[in-house]
Amino acid sequence: MLEPPLLYYWIFPLIIWSAVWKLTALWKAARNRQLVWFICLAILNTAGILPILYIYYYQRDKS
Repeated sequence: MLEPPLLYYWIFPLIIWSAVWKLTALWKAARNRQLVWFICLAILNTAGILPILYIYYYQRDKS
């Protein structure tokens, strides 16, 4: 079992990583008025995977 100090070394960076990606994706979904994406991104906790996929695939430049 992981000792509490050892646990903190990887859990806090994971929380920060997930929060940054989630907030970025939520901001982009809200600005583009994509309600379904906004709700999915707000509810699901995927450690940054879903927000990264959303930003990469659905927020590319249209040019």
